Amino acid sequence: MSDRWLAIDTASAVASVAVGPPPVAESVTAVAGPRAQAAQIVDLVDRALAPLGARAADLAGIVIADGPGSFTGLRIGWAAAKGLAQERGLPLLAVPSLLAAAAGASAVLGSVPVAVCFDALRGQVFAALYIVHPTRVEPVVLPMTCTPEELIARSPLRPRIAVGDGATRFADEMERWTGTPPLPLAGLQPAAVSLLALHARADAGRLLTDASAAEPEYGRPAEAQARWEARHGRPLSHPSSPGS
Repeated sequence: MSDRWLAIDTASAVASVAVGPPPVAESVTAVAGPRAQAAQIVDLVDRALAPLGARAADLAGIVIADGPGSFTGLRIGWAAAKGLAQERGLPLLAVPSLLAAAAGASAVLGSVPVAVCFDALRGQVFAALYIVHPTRVEPVVLPMTCTPEELIARSPLRPRIAVGDGATRFADEMERWTGTPPLPLAGLQPAAVSLLALHARADAGRLLTDASAAEPEYGRPAEAQARWEARHGRPLSHPSSPGS
């Protein structure tokens, strides 16, 4: 077994895979577009491993992007990661997708406050605000589902920039807040590269001791689950389950 880890991100509109000995990414593949393209994740994994002459059996572990983010994308990415981890007996580490995007911006801008907003539809965003230092992560606003106005009101400081498809959707609000046009995810390094870079930081993620039972932090229930709960007036027994 080598010291290479596989990193998978399917939480946003840009799905990416990276392979390498953390924090180095030796091979990267990504596909941008509709979130349904996360379904190509198995092909992306194969394409990332191929240039290195590596196989899944050669990996030392897997880093997966945690939520919040695209419900369908997270399910697909986590299914692939959990399957590989269980089959090969590999450790599985989950790192918040919003933190990975903030780390991508920090790779260019340095240790400045970065607001990350993924489009959550319904006029909301999955959002957080981080300062990513060289050796530690400083969470300023923890991940939450909110409107842009709620994010701005909750933030104790003004970020240097806002990134993500939620930031570009509400571009006017974000630019008034930060003083800088928001940056789409396609303008950053692929999130999988950031996942590898964050791999060794104890304050960056959570080690999943039971891959079979692990679930991502979706950010909110799926649409079908929300409709069911509204109709029945009570939550499902397992709030993190898909509900459809």
